[in-house]
Amino acid sequence: MAIFEDWFAQARQSEPNDPNAMALATATPQAVPSVRMVLLKGHGPDGFVFYTNFESRKGGELAANPHVALLFHWKSLRRQVRVEGVIEQVTPAEADAYFASRHPQSRLGSAASDQSRPLPSRQVYLDRVEALTAQYPDGNVPRPAHWSGYRVRPVAIEFWQDRDYRLHERRRFVVDGQGGWTSTLLYP
Repeated sequence: MAIFEDWFAQARQSEPNDPNAMALATATPQAVPSVRMVLLKGHGPDGFVFYTNFESRKGGELAANPHVALLFHWKSLRRQVRVEGVIEQVTPAEADAYFASRHPQSRLGSAASDQSRPLPSRQVYLDRVEALTAQYPDGNVPRPAHWSGYRVRPVAIEFWQDRDYRLHERRRFVVDGQGGWTSTLLYP
């Protein structure tokens, strides 16, 4: 995790947009893969945190299959980090605190959205946002019960550094089952 923290700090300095963007790969119970970009909203020794609508496609896939993979790609640094792990829900207190920290328009947009479901027209969504804005003019809409976060508890983390002539460096860390990690270099 110390290597991740160092690389992430460097990415925050060099990446022009969203250094916390990560690809999240999920799979259905039938093993059909799906991937999308989400934003890292917290990290530490216990894992990597992101937030979503539990009723979305990704929420359904996560409920059916808790095994996920993350990918951070920082092009400006010529680095990527792959994470494999299992998700767990964050506590309601964590979700409430993060939801309250969001911009009021983001809170309203999240509360108005039936994420991943068919939308007859964009105006339907905008009308829902407008109705919530009238109901909560200060933007302090309560966190919807179906909106919360997940923590990815890593079981493996791989660090990849681009090198000239494709002589890349790869190091993989795997949880050892005793509270630590084992490490190995991999051929590029």
